[in-house]
This record gives sequence, structure tokens and C-alpha cells, in this order.
Amino acid sequence: MKRQEIHLELLIGKRVFALNGRSIGRLEEVRAELNARGYCFVTEFLVGSYAFLERLSAWRMGREILRTLHVRRKEGYRVRWEQLDLSDPRRPRLACEIEELMRLT
Repeated sequence: MKRQEIHLELLIGKRVFALNGRSIGRLEEVRAELNARGYCFVTEFLVGSYAFLERLSAWRMGREILRTLHVRRKEGYRVRWEQLDLSDPRRPRLACEIEELMRLT
């Protein structure tokens, strides 16, 4: 497996594109875990407006505000690390269909 180094601070806020070239939202959060040897590895990326709320730790409150304002369009996805193609970090894109992503609700 090829090792790839990417500065995460440069990814945050980048639009993520689907296979059809349309944006599915901005990359707002990166989740990582430590393995038994102490190495950190990315497990998933959070994309979209709901992901932004989660990044601000305002998930519960923000979700209620959106409901109060009758915002019906729920934007937010959990993207597993292998579902995101970062071969061009300036333009991250999905490596799968949108339907394969978990929605943030």
C-alpha cells in the first residue's frame, strides 16, 4: 500500500465531489484512531453542513435549530477513509457512489 502524507488543515473546508462531478459538501471533520503501536490513522471524514455542526460540538443544538427553521434538506455524510480519493488533495472526490455513504441525521 502506498503511503500518502497530506496536511489535514489544508483539506478542511475543501469541497468534496461525487463521481458525477457535483459537490456533495465541504469536508468539515476528520476522525482518527490510535492503533496498538501508537500510530494514528484516519477512519472517516465528515462532509456537509451537518458535519460542520458536529465539528463545532453543536450537533444537538444545531439540529434543533435547523428543525425549528424547517430546513428539510439534510446535508451530511460519513465517508470512510477508503471511500475518499485524495490523489489530488486540492479536489477531493468520492471513490464510490453517494448512495454508499452513511448520512448524518
